[in-house]
Amino acid sequence: MEFFIKPIAFVSNSRTKIKDDDWGSTVSEIELVDELNESSLQGIDEFSHLEIIFYFDKVLDEEIQSGARNPRNNQQFPKVGIFAQRGKNRPNKLGLTTVELIEHNGRRLIVKGLDAIDGTPIIDIKPVMKEFLPKKEIKQAQWSTELMKDYWN
Repeated sequence: MEFFIKPIAFVSNSRTKIKDDDWGSTVSEIELVDELNESSLQGIDEFSHLEIIFYFDKVLDEEIQSGARNPRNNQQFPKVGIFAQRGKNRPNKLGLTTVELIEHNGRRLIVKGLDAIDGTPIIDIKPVMKEFLPKKEIKQAQWSTELMKDYWN
């Protein structure tokens, strides 16, 4: 089965190159496509954080990985499956990031901490609600803690 998803918005920011670290201070503007009315964002400013689902449109099909690999091609990290990491070279090229909502103005959102480059298509926007957060302590692999140490600087 195949299906098509159209972007609901696009990212505008100063990041033009794909880079794995230093996303914490990145401020981005997300602007809805013309086909969507600004009322689709009504009430969003009552939330402090949003989940942004986006499409890694710059990843070439021949770069897609579906098996195990060393994260960031770092041989010091163990080989793990693509679904046990958050790399961009995924089969469906989807990214997901929780961002801080800084401002809402009409058809535009200003967010902080979105790890998507300028021009990236946005697939969906959802408010973060406490009830959807994990109820138990989060467990993660030690290599992932090391990998992420500079990601949000």
